[in-house]
This record gives sequence, structure tokens and C-alpha cells, in this order.
Amino acid sequence: MTAQLRNWAGNVVFHAERIHRPASVPELREVIAGADRVRVLGTGHSFNRIADTDGDLVLLDALRAEVEIDTDAGTAEVSAGMRLADLAPRLHAAGFALPTLPSLPHISLAGACATGTHGSGNRLHGLAAQVRGMRMVGPEGDLVELSRAETPDFAGTVVSLGALGVVTHLTVDVLPTFDVAQHVWNQVPLDRLLEHHDEVFGAAYSVSVFTDWTDTAAIWLKLRTTQPRTSTTVPPRAADWLGGRLAQQPAHPIPGLDAENCTTQLGAPGPWHERLPHFRPGFTPSSGEELQSEFFVARDRAPEAFAAVRALGPRIAPVVQVSEIRTIAADDLWLSPCYERDSVAIHFTWTADRTAVAPVLAAVEDALLPLGARPHWGKVFSGGPAAALRTYEKADEFGRLLGRFDPRGKFRNRFVEELFTSPGSSA
Repeated sequence: MTAQLRNWAGNVVFHAERIHRPASVPELREVIAGADRVRVLGTGHSFNRIADTDGDLVLLDALRAEVEIDTDAGTAEVSAGMRLADLAPRLHAAGFALPTLPSLPHISLAGACATGTHGSGNRLHGLAAQVRGMRMVGPEGDLVELSRAETPDFAGTVVSLGALGVVTHLTVDVLPTFDVAQHVWNQVPLDRLLEHHDEVFGAAYSVSVFTDWTDTAAIWLKLRTTQPRTSTTVPPRAADWLGGRLAQQPAHPIPGLDAENCTTQLGAPGPWHERLPHFRPGFTPSSGEELQSEFFVARDRAPEAFAAVRALGPRIAPVVQVSEIRTIAADDLWLSPCYERDSVAIHFTWTADRTAVAPVLAAVEDALLPLGARPHWGKVFSGGPAAALRTYEKADEFGRLLGRFDPRGKFRNRFVEELFTSPGSSA
């Protein structure tokens, strides 16, 4: 009987015949070995059917949460199903940190890595780029160990869309813990901001810009600081920077929503994991009733991308709750949206009305895909997976990797098969 399980936003109903919550790795291996078709669902924060299956759906939230830090190597081995909200405080308590975090800590580490999820910062990579090793269960229930140092084609295995196996543990780079202070500028004229985008995104450790693509924008600066947490840092720019206004009250990225859901602002320093995300654990991130899309463009084409989306502003504004612009450093991961190019990511938090959003999203894609834009694997895009695949230079190599790791396609679903029609070949 089909299980009625929905994703976080409620826009996807999963069609799995059976749902499993194994409590141990041996139990997980038994489930995998006995299944014909398997997909893994993390925290359900994807907005498309990347995790859906008509076979067996596996959730890892019942597995024991483990964090083992190697101080000499500067790494931590982490249970893949742990939410970032649970992992980050444990790292901080031990004196360590991840270099970056996405806008919400509610998602699982494994799901974030498998889909190329990221934070923001000119010199900061996506989460998957921090991975140095993985343990996973293969299609026969076998245990597989992978490492950047010893596994050929390791760069093809991290952002895997869940199609190579079920990851149980990740070894990630960590660094000494640090503090961050957050400042917000509101009512910045959008055209002036876009004209000075290099200055804006170079102004702090992590920077986000929020806009509806009409007249104004908000700039959120997150600065690393060594000042005592009881102090308030001095803003790094004038209160009227770029014609905006330094916020004197906490803000939410979506105008009109309660800032209580958001991490502390107004320059008060605090631990990295309590400032780098925009939203606090235990509170609804974003609006909670929405669709999301995101497109990654090479930074040297950012002015073209901004101009193209800016021209669509009158069509975007009525159906978008907010749009966020971020920067991410290049990496070497084959299916990463930032593969071999420093990128600008343009994210859209749409209203939940897919009928109204669809023609506007199609117009955004028509404007950005000719610029080489890569859609986020876990978001909504109208062109389908194959339209995205054309922008990934290593797609053929990943198709062959699929054939080696999972020759009978146990871990594939319709989403993956639209990309890779058979082992060793790509769509």
C-alpha cells in the first residue's frame, strides 16, 4: 500500500510501497539487500521528486548519531543522517566548526552533500567540498569505504543524487571554532547594489542579498570576529552604505514575517552555527509554505545574469516571497553546481501556487540557461533534469560511475533515469 509521506513544504507526496527506519547499520544492510528499488529520504527539504520511489524508501533518522573528531587530521567522522542543527553544537562544544552552513540548519548532512547544498562566501565552498571520506551500503548490502586520498574518481561520488548507495558516515574537514557577528542593511537601491556587487560580496566572511527584483534589496553581512560575545561589533560599512539603512531591529529575509525565527543580528557576536544560518533550529525556516528554485552562474557572467533577472522583475515580484543572491567558491566535484567555477547562486522562494509560478520560472530559465546556469538538484525547475545535465561537463563520467557502483540500478528512480538512461550512458 502506498505510503502517504510528504516533503517538508508539502508539495511532494512520496509513492513508496514501503518505508523503513532502520535502527542500526546491519539492519540497514538487510533492508538494502532485500529490496529491488531503494531511495533514501533525508529531512525532506527537496522540492522535487529526487528522493521519490515506487519501491522502498529508507529514512536514516533512527540510526545512532555519532561524531568522532580527529584533531590531528582536522576532520570529523559524522553519521550521515544527522541534522546540521544537531551536529554543529557538538562540533562547537569540542572546539571545532564547519567552514560554512546553509541558510537553515534543519537539513541532514548527507542530503545537503548529495544535492550540492551550500552557504555563502566568496572563498567558501559548498558543504560537499568538505567531505574527505564516506562509508556507504552498496546494492547487495555490502559496505563500501571511499576516500579522497585513495578512491579513484572520488570527486564523482559525493554529489551523487543518492544514486550510488546509502551513505551512513561522512568524514568532513573541520577548523577551530569561531565567532560571527551579523549586520543587515535595508532599502538598498537594487540597481546600485548590482552595480557594486563585487564590493558587496567581498565585504564579509559570508554575504547574502535579499530582493524581489524590483526596486530595493537587503544586504546581510556575517563577519568573523574575535571580540567578546557580550560586545556589539562596529558595522564594517557606513550606516547609509550604498544608499541603504543599517537595521536597528532584527529582520526576517521575507518582509513581514517574524524575526524571532531568525539568527541573532545587530552585530552581537556568537558561535558560528548560531549566525551563519539565517534561521534558528526549532523554528520554521523561510515561510514554510513555498516552492524554491535556484540557479548557479559563473561569477564572470554575474552581470549578465543580474541584468536578465532584473528585466523580469515585474513578472517575478507578484509570485516570489523573496529571492536570495549568494556566492560560492569553485570545487572539483563532478555534479556540483560549482564544479570548476566560482559561482553566483540566484535563489527564489516562490509562493506555493505552482500554476502562477510556472510561466515565470520558465522565463527565468530561458534567461539564465543560455548563460550556462546550473539548477540546484533539489529545487524546482521546469526544464527537467536533462536540461540541467547539459551544463555539467562530467555527466558522461558520472554515468559510467553509476554503471560501476550500481549496475542494476537499485538506487535509481525516474528522476535519475531521466538523466542516465542506462548504466554507462547519459541522457
